Amino acid sequence: MRRLLTPGWLAGHALMVVAVAVCLALGWWQAGRAAEGNTLSWAYTFEWPLFAVFTVLIWFREVRLALRKGRADADAPDVEPVVERPRPVITRQVRSTTAEADEAADPQLAAYNEYLAWLSEHPEARPGDYPAKEHR
Repeated sequence: MRRLLTPGWLAGHALMVVAVAVCLALGWWQAGRAAEGNTLSWAYTFEWPLFAVFTVLIWFREVRLALRKGRADADAPDVEPVVERPRPVITRQVRSTTAEADEAADPQLAAYNEYLAWLSEHPEARPGDYPAKEHR
């Protein structure tokens, strides 16, 4: 229990109380707007208090987890950590096709690869400088 009175936890407690107060105040404000005739505010009138309830539930969950962790740390004997063995890497062989076989089957691919090779050899050139053999 003493663990929940550290400066970090006290700041968290204060932040939770402020968050709940703000959510409830916004719900009250939306209820006033809804009473004046703003129909959309009816949804917010019920939504903001739900946010406040959610905040409280999450905070209690965090407190319970911290208390359980402290109890588990005190009860746990000194045990060596479990070392995980590396998992085997499973590989499979993939039959790759050669670029020549692809280019022979597709003349447009061969022309495009030739164009890319020319651009690689002439990095300062513009695409319009390529000496195309045929225009399609």
